[in-house]
Amino acid sequence: MHRYKSFNRKNITIVVIVTFFIACYLCGRLFYLMVAASENYAIKARQLHERERSIKAERGTIYDRNGTIIAANKPVSTISVIHNQIKDPEGVIKALSDALNLSEETVRKRVEKYSSIERIKSNVDKETADYIRNLSLAGVMVDEDYKRFYPYGSLASKVIGFTGSDNQGIIGLEVEYDSYLQGVNGTILTLTTAHGIEIDGAAENRIEPIPGNSIHLSLDVNIQKYAEQAATKVMEAKGANNVSLIVLNPQNGEIYAMANVPEFDLNNPYSFSEELKQKYEGVTLSSTEKTNILNNMWRNPSISDTYEPGSTFKIVTATAALEEKVVRLTDRFFCPGFKIVEDRRIRCHKAGGHGSEDFVQGIKNSCNPVFMEIGARVGATKFYEYFDRLGLSNKTGVDLPGEANSIKHKLDKVGVVELATMSFGQSFQITPLQLLTAASAIVNGGTLVTPHFGVNIQNAEGTVIKELTFKTTDSVISKETSETMKMLLEAVVADGTGKRAYIPGFRIGGKTATSEKLPRRSGKYISSFIGFAPANNPQVMAIVLIDEPEGIYYGGTIAAPVISEVFDNILPYIGIEPAYSEKELEEYNIGKFEVPSFIGLTKAEVVKKLKEYSFGQVTYLGEGEIVKEQFPLEGDMIKQNSDLILYLE
Repeated sequence: MHRYKSFNRKNITIVVIVTFFIACYLCGRLFYLMVAASENYAIKARQLHERERSIKAERGTIYDRNGTIIAANKPVSTISVIHNQIKDPEGVIKALSDALNLSEETVRKRVEKYSSIERIKSNVDKETADYIRNLSLAGVMVDEDYKRFYPYGSLASKVIGFTGSDNQGIIGLEVEYDSYLQGVNGTILTLTTAHGIEIDGAAENRIEPIPGNSIHLSLDVNIQKYAEQAATKVMEAKGANNVSLIVLNPQNGEIYAMANVPEFDLNNPYSFSEELKQKYEGVTLSSTEKTNILNNMWRNPSISDTYEPGSTFKIVTATAALEEKVVRLTDRFFCPGFKIVEDRRIRCHKAGGHGSEDFVQGIKNSCNPVFMEIGARVGATKFYEYFDRLGLSNKTGVDLPGEANSIKHKLDKVGVVELATMSFGQSFQITPLQLLTAASAIVNGGTLVTPHFGVNIQNAEGTVIKELTFKTTDSVISKETSETMKMLLEAVVADGTGKRAYIPGFRIGGKTATSEKLPRRSGKYISSFIGFAPANNPQVMAIVLIDEPEGIYYGGTIAAPVISEVFDNILPYIGIEPAYSEKELEEYNIGKFEVPSFIGLTKAEVVKKLKEYSFGQVTYLGEGEIVKEQFPLEGDMIKQNSDLILYLE
C-alpha cells in the first residue's frame, strides 16, 4: 500500500513538472507573440488587409553638352480595374472600351478576370484619364505614370535609343545608362476587407517614388543637326543605302555627333521610317519579318557594322612605318600601276600608275604600290603590333551597347599577299569608330582615348553625383611621328586626293578611301573620308561612310566635300576662327569692308556704286527708283561677297 502511494506521488510530481514547463513555454510564446514580435505580426495582418498599387518613378532626363533636353518625360496614366470592387461590370466595360478605344471583348476579359488588380491600358493621355476619373466608376483605378518623350524626334535616334512600355531602356544610351536613369517606384497601400473590398473612409498609405538621375552627354544637338543634314543630303544625291558620320574631339574622345541616316522617330520607334514604308508598301509581312526589319532599322552601323576601310587605313600603315623608322619622307618609289606579289598582280587605283614619287607624294596620291612596299618593310608581326597599340584588335569601349570587334587573319596565316592587301586597307574589317579612335591617337600626340558620350550623372536636384571617366593609354606612338603624320595628312587635303575637303582659312588634314565591297567586282563601293582640324592642333575629327553610292563613287569626289561642309559649319561654332593666308585672301576674295550708304540713290546710281565693293547677291524690295532703307546698315563691317538688301520707295 505504501509502495502504491509512493508511485502515485511520483507520477503527480512528473505531471506537475511537465505542466509547469508547458505553461512556461506557452507564457513565453505568448509574450513573444504579444510583445517581441507584435510589430512583425501587425505588419503581416496589415498586409492581409492592404492592396498595393505601384506609383511609377519619373525617369531621369538626358541632356546634351549645352544643357538642352533630348529625352524627357510626359505625364500619362495607367487604367486598371479591381474585380471585387466593381459594382456595374457592364457599365465599366462599355465606358472603358469607348474611352480607351478598345474592343468590348478585350476589356471584358480583364474586367471579369479574378485578380487583385488588372491593368486595362497604360500610357493613357491626361485628357482621357481625367475623363475616366470623373466617371467615378467603382473598381476603376486611374494611376499616374510617365511616358518617355523625345523633343527632337529622330535626331540621333540610333544613339539615344528608346524605352519600352515599362520605361526600361531598349537600345542606345537609354539602355546603357538604364541603372542611373531608372528611379524607384512608389506605392499606394489601400485597406480592404477579407473579401478584397476597400474600406470606406480608411486612409491610404503612400510611399512617394524617387525620380531617376539625369545624364549629361558630350553630344551637341547643333553639331548633330549639321552632321545629319550633310549625311542626308549626300545620301539622297547619290542614292546611297545609308550614310554614317561621326564627329568627336580627338584629344579626349568626347563624341559630338553620330549620324546614321536614315534615322527613325524615337516617339514612334515601332513604326517604319518613311524609306521603309515606301520599300514595303503593299507587302504583307509576318511578325518575324517585321521584327527583323525593325531591328535592322534600329541598328547603329557606326559601331555595329564592320567594313574594309580601304585607303583611310593607310594612315595606320604610314604611322607604323615611320614609328619603326623603315621609311623616310624622301624615300623614292616607282608605281607602274600595279605590283606583283608572289603570283598576284595587285593594281593601283590609277591604271597608268603614278610613276616615280617620294613617300610624301605616295600619301598624297594614295598610291597602293607605295603602301604595299612600306607594309612589307614593317612586316606582319610589327604590323599586328600597331593594330594592338592603336586599339584595332579590341572594341573601343564606347558607352553604347552592341559594339562589334574587328575581323582579321590570325598572325600565323598572314603571308606576303595578305600583308600587301592589308597595308592599303583590304583583307580585314573594322568598325568606323575603331578607325576614328586609332586616327585620333595618331594626330593627338599618341594618346589612345576611349570614345564616349557620357560626361556626368546628376540627381533630381541637379547635383553631380558621379563624373564619368574613361580609359586612356599614353604614348602608343611618339609625338614626333604624330607631328609628321599631321603634316602629311594636311598635305593630302592641300594638294592631294582630299583637296575637296579644303576650306579657306582653316588647316584641314585627312585621307580619302574608296572601298570595294565583297564580293569583288560587284560594282558596289563604300566611299569614305576621315578628316581633322586644325591640322596643327586637332580639336575636332570626323569620318563619313557612304554605302553604295550610285554613279561617281570616289571618296575624294563625294565623301571629302561632306566633311568640308560639316567643318565649315562647326569650326566657327566651337570657337575656331579662320586665319587666311595672303594667297587665300587674294584667290578667294576674302576679307571685310565697311558698308557704304545707298540711301537716297537711284537704281542706276546704286549699280555704279556697287562696282567699288564686293557684295554678293543684291536684292531690291518694293517698287520705285529711290533707296529708302538698306540692310546691312551703313557703317557695318561685313565679309566680302555678303548679300545686300535695298528697300525702294
